[in-house]
Amino acid sequence: DRQKGIGVCGWILVSFSFLLVLITFPISIWTCIKVIREYERAVVFRLGRILSKKARGPGLIFILPCTDTFVKVDLRTVTCTIPPQEILMKDAITTQVDGVVYYRIHSAVSAVANITDVHSATFLLAQTTLRNILGTQTLAQLLTGREEIVRSIQAVLDSATEQWGIKVVQVEIKDVRIPVAMQAAMAAEAEAAREAKAKVVAADGEMNASKALKRASMVLAESPAGLQLRYLQTLTTLAAENNSTIVFPLPINILESL
Repeated sequence: DRQKGIGVCGWILVSFSFLLVLITFPISIWTCIKVIREYERAVVFRLGRILSKKARGPGLIFILPCTDTFVKVDLRTVTCTIPPQEILMKDAITTQVDGVVYYRIHSAVSAVANITDVHSATFLLAQTTLRNILGTQTLAQLLTGREEIVRSIQAVLDSATEQWGIKVVQVEIKDVRIPVAMQAAMAAEAEAAREAKAKVVAADGEMNASKALKRASMVLAESPAGLQLRYLQTLTTLAAENNSTIVFPLPINILESL
């Protein structure tokens, strides 16, 4: 269908090119045969029109002189490094975030026909998408929910570059930089939280110890001889430490009688 659209003059030029190849054969074969590598595809234009909806290659392709031109497209995965972007977070904190995007071209025809420079456009779109999505997040969400943010960035990029023949393979956030003053404030906040947690744990320990002492006092109150045995155990513990201090337990009921 595309070849029918070149018109009568186009067919005349194509026929002339074939005739020129036949007349100059085998010398012309060196200019008509092109080698396309395994990781490349060739988009062929005949008289300015794309010759086929599908790119050619890999291997040998035939190009007519004077009427055909072709553009090579690399299908290997491309690494796009996003430079540090200064972003104002949702909680009014300024951060610098950089990242990396891995993508590849899955449709060579779309990458050539639909956009001028597919790599530059993908690079600029990745920067804009990173700023837009991180601008709707808080710093805490950025630090704790990187995986969800990365998935949302990848989904937006993949959807926007689909018409360019691009497939976004992976997106990663490399580093998050915050101001020094904010780092000190966050460290102080974290230290205060740890101290508060330690105080809560200590209070819980005191409460449990007081409950245990209460139960022990109730048991000893039921058996007065148990209290004397406890005194003797304490003396045994003190005597095992090789000291010169001697403790004599004095029953409280003697003091009450006095």
